[in-house]
This record gives sequence, structure tokens and C-alpha cells, in this order.
Amino acid sequence: MRIFALLTLLAIAAPAWAAPRPARCVIASAESATWRGPCLFLAEGNGSFSISPRRGDFSDGIGVISVSIIRPGVAEVRGLTADGINSRWGEARRSRRDRACWVGEDFSVCVY
Repeated sequence: MRIFALLTLLAIAAPAWAAPRPARCVIASAESATWRGPCLFLAEGNGSFSISPRRGDFSDGIGVISVSIIRPGVAEVRGLTADGINSRWGEARRSRRDRACWVGEDFSVCVY
């Protein structure tokens, strides 16, 4: 039920033509263990995107992570819990070594 609610939220926030697609995510944080596993990727335009785990949450109750492009190579990253609590993770830069990753001060979000 939680995943359905999160996917519904993602679908409402995305353009009508967008549909989540399967991906593999690696979420690392200084505060919790690295999460690796299947996820759903939703493109939101201009390079921005949201991801959600296929089951459960990433960690600490985070069910959706949004990466919003501010300018080329720089994004604002936020987490959203199933209870609707929004947390600002901070600014992230696209990794030069692995273009699938966005790296912040104490976290990284990679989507393959």
C-alpha cells in the first residue's frame, strides 16, 4: 500500500507522458548504511527525476528521493517519507567518474 501511494504521488507530480521504469539504485549516506536494490525511476523533465524502491523504503522511512536540476551538473536532492515528511538532503553535483551518480556533501544517489 505504501509503494502504491508513493507511486501515485510520483505520477501526479510528473508530466502525463512519463511512466516509472525499472532501474537499479545505490543510495549512500553518512547517517545510514548503503542501500542497493531495484527501484523505479521517473523522469520529470530537464534532467530532474524521482526514484522509489520497488519494496519498502530506502532507509530511515524514505520512500521517494527527488533530484531536481538547479543548473547543469547541479541538483537539489530531497527525500519524502510515506507519511509525507519532506527532508532536504542538500545540493549534489553530477559525478565525473560515474555519470549515473549525484554526489552531495554526505550522500550519493546513483541510478542505473
